[in-house]
Amino acid sequence: MDAQDCQAAASPEPPGPPARSCVAAWWDMVDRNLRYFPHSCSMLGRKIAALYDSFTSKSLKEHVFLPLIDMLIYFNFFKAPFLVDLKKPELKIPHTVNFYLRVEPGVMLGIWHTVPSCRGEDAKGKDCCWYEAALRDGNPIIVYLHGSAEHRAASHRLKLVKVLSDGGFHVLSVDYRGFGDSTGKPTEEGLTTDAICVYEWTKARSGITPVCLWGHSLGTGVATNAAKVLEEKGCPVDAIVLEAPFTNMWVASINYPLLKIYRNIPGFLRTLMDALRKDKIIFPNDENVKFLSSPLLILHGEDDRTVPLEYGKKLYEIARNAYRNKERVKMVIFPPGFQHNLLCKSPTLLITVRDFLSKQWS
Repeated sequence: MDAQDCQAAASPEPPGPPARSCVAAWWDMVDRNLRYFPHSCSMLGRKIAALYDSFTSKSLKEHVFLPLIDMLIYFNFFKAPFLVDLKKPELKIPHTVNFYLRVEPGVMLGIWHTVPSCRGEDAKGKDCCWYEAALRDGNPIIVYLHGSAEHRAASHRLKLVKVLSDGGFHVLSVDYRGFGDSTGKPTEEGLTTDAICVYEWTKARSGITPVCLWGHSLGTGVATNAAKVLEEKGCPVDAIVLEAPFTNMWVASINYPLLKIYRNIPGFLRTLMDALRKDKIIFPNDENVKFLSSPLLILHGEDDRTVPLEYGKKLYEIARNAYRNKERVKMVIFPPGFQHNLLCKSPTLLITVRDFLSKQWS
């Protein structure tokens, strides 16, 4: 290292700014922030006001009551029975296969196809392609549209499917969007679209084999909605079975067990009706049947407390008055003991359904 390097290395650092300059710079920064503070508060205030306006522009019932009504009507968040692998239906019911049907982007439906018991041996070890081809075997087909809550593995639904399978029917048990492992969010329009999609998919593969829409409880509204749309398209449904139907969701909601206790609260019924109207939940069976021509069988239990028998009777009267061919409309009332979900236990259910459909399809 030469002398110049030593001198440069030993040279002290240039002196920094004096302390007074640092204080002045700090004070300038504080002054600028203080000057900007009212503007920042104003901006924050405007943002808060905008958020408040967006909230208050909707009534409280839109923020709270509409989602609550959705939950109570569809009850799809209650995915019982739990710990069931819906991809393995054979663990719950024999000669059944699981498959998925894409309705639209973001909506995939889970479906169980149970073949007639008489084909149980043939079905062993077969894949979805075999089951799909089996739809053309001449045995009648039922697209089963269940009620609210739970999914296609619910015990009372499996009992009905087994009865129908033993009676020689193919049964397609559908979980609507948002139910079971089906994707999407349930709405009346969405559930109707699901039913139409499954029906048309089935008809396209069934040849001349008839296909029946069977709706239970909430599913009756889905069934008649779908049937009306198909009727308007010039493709009337081969037959419709309505188990425990209501006239429309407004009337049914008033008697709904989870809502009945609130009926005496002042303004509750009006709020309920407004919420259903706003959320477009109607399921107007009483209006839909006026436009149908398909064979229509109504089944109702005398001791049904969830959907009282009077609703089924009223719907039958409306349908019979609207149908030109009165022979196409029939109602069967089952004696006490089966309540809302257990008509499948009636020893006369299967023969009632088969007799009606065979006469209509002969």
